[in-house]
Amino acid sequence: MSVTRYSEGRTGFVTLDNPPVNAIGKSMRAGLLDAVAWAETENLDRVIVTGAGRAFAAGADAREFDGAALEPFLPDVLDAIERSFVPWIAAINGVALGGGAEIALACRMRIASPRAQIGLPEVTLGVIPGAGGTQRAMRLCGLGTALEMIALGKPMRARDAKAVGLIHAIEDDPVEAADLVNTEELQCVVPTWELPAPEPDKAAIGAIRAKAAARMPGQIAPRRAIDVIEAGLSLPFHAAMKLERTTFLELKEGEQSRALRHMFFAERAAKAPAGLEAAPADLSKIAVVGGGTMGAGIAYGCLSLGQQVVVLEHDAEGVDRAAANIEKLIAKGVSRGRLDQSGAEALRDRLTISDEYATAGDAGLVIEAAFESMEVKRDIFGKLDEVMAPDAVLATNTSYLDVDQIAASSRDPSRVLGLHFFAPAHIMRLLEIVRGAKTSDRALATGFALAKLLKKVPVLAGVCDGFIGNRIFSRYKEEADMLLMDGSNPWEVDEAMEAFGYAMGPYEVGDLSGLDIGYANRRRQDATRDPNRRYVPIADRMVQEGRLGRKAGVGWYRYPGGGGKVIDPLIEDMIVEEAHFAKVERREIDGDEIRERLVLAMINEAADILGEGIAASARDIDLVTVFGYGFPRWRGGLMHHADSIGVAQIVEKLRVLEAANPVIWKISPVLLDCAENGKALAEWQSAAG
Repeated sequence: MSVTRYSEGRTGFVTLDNPPVNAIGKSMRAGLLDAVAWAETENLDRVIVTGAGRAFAAGADAREFDGAALEPFLPDVLDAIERSFVPWIAAINGVALGGGAEIALACRMRIASPRAQIGLPEVTLGVIPGAGGTQRAMRLCGLGTALEMIALGKPMRARDAKAVGLIHAIEDDPVEAADLVNTEELQCVVPTWELPAPEPDKAAIGAIRAKAAARMPGQIAPRRAIDVIEAGLSLPFHAAMKLERTTFLELKEGEQSRALRHMFFAERAAKAPAGLEAAPADLSKIAVVGGGTMGAGIAYGCLSLGQQVVVLEHDAEGVDRAAANIEKLIAKGVSRGRLDQSGAEALRDRLTISDEYATAGDAGLVIEAAFESMEVKRDIFGKLDEVMAPDAVLATNTSYLDVDQIAASSRDPSRVLGLHFFAPAHIMRLLEIVRGAKTSDRALATGFALAKLLKKVPVLAGVCDGFIGNRIFSRYKEEADMLLMDGSNPWEVDEAMEAFGYAMGPYEVGDLSGLDIGYANRRRQDATRDPNRRYVPIADRMVQEGRLGRKAGVGWYRYPGGGGKVIDPLIEDMIVEEAHFAKVERREIDGDEIRERLVLAMINEAADILGEGIAASARDIDLVTVFGYGFPRWRGGLMHHADSIGVAQIVEKLRVLEAANPVIWKISPVLLDCAENGKALAEWQSAAG
């Protein structure tokens, strides 16, 4: 049962009970509607509605969104609550999000616990509030606050909600506090729908439009939410409610909402593989080898979750450098209000930095985050073998290198796995967990336990050059370089991909990470590169001329005074010169062709990754591309986007490209199989899956 109820005297108690977060589905809506009639039949003085467990209600059951709306509809339920002669009080015991917040807003009074949150984050699922949120919120907390909360989808903590008038009180026990509210006082509270709409404010509306466009570029729902709120300022309440509902239903059927729902469920399904029952290693003490940018970020993330951390360096100078890197992160945490001074001291107390490997001997997990060199990593793993307990798990953070070769330097390769973090490691949520040929279930379970501890999105990957994400990105960057040779410029490629939905194009990303990193990786691949594969040397020449990106003040762009990027016309001259050397006749390439070639290149490579079992499912590739590489979430990830285009259409486009270059554009057998059998990529399962 989704709703339980009982009465004591003239007070009714209604509990939303649909574990784990009291999602609002058909049975809960029906239960609430029955509770309205029950309270009126019993002639109660009040009804107190709260949630079972730690949540009030965390929104609608998104699984219902794929079908037609089911009666009773939430707007009708909330209208009944709001218009009932028995006033309802929301005792908000935990999160009240989306439809949960709308239930609370329809009640006559709202009392929240100190840990409660209230918000209307529907735009993150590609829709807008559909049960009065746009109209009731602005009547309670004002236009500016409602615009921020709804258009940006950002929840409020209880104290902030009280400050703006969204709730009436904060109490440790909101149910008890609601029971003590004076009946006469409760009857005098005006129902939300009877409150006047705020006065129009063109400046506030213009400001939130600009902010939403900057923070959520390409997304439709924030803009439509603002439109509905603005229209509601001059419409009668029920006319505005009708507009809100129509807009919600329209957006629910749209491609963006489908894509965002796909990512919502994919993220929640990211967990250890079924059947992995081994107990993980003890994670109370974790060692990190290397205190550079990546190692410092990993160490800081572990420290922030309460772990003891040992950072190992190769000499005293490295120890000092690691200490400085971690201290910068602690200082930044303090400056941004995430840490107070006592919290910062607690982190420092849990941290040990040493050049003596034996210091880490009792750690349950060691994460190597040293320079990307097989020789360096094998040497480190040999040293770890000498000092670590036999049951300690050893992980490498390599981005490209063969995990099996690294594991071979350990006496027990079964305890070695890859844990590929993304920079900045304490912020980026993706964690590729790489299973080597001999990786044990215990080592794998330890990787997934660490991901859960750090609140990362874990994706299991097999061993290949670049695993899932970097292998796709390498093909993306390779094709971008070919576009340069064929007629584009870096800024045109970047602009095209930003228009597609990326925050940055590939060349600005390259400048940010440093062009020498890609150069070193290409040199590593020289010996095994197919001589028949077209190779574009423009990026190599950039490095040879000292154009290393932001850190050098010049890369694909110039960064005068360390500031923002500016176009460098010398780059175009260099590209034209290289095209002349290669006997390539450059031509005009528009943004549509740039986007199509780059996206098709990634899809084709990703399909091969799926076919080889490097990724277990298309969903995992979607998680990697969104959380690690900036693929627009509102497109649902790379493979979901491919399915939205249609595999048959993709194969048709690839055949044209394959005819021009059969080496680079060889069509993935997975795409051919899906096209021939009418399957979506989401339905294709690899041998690993």
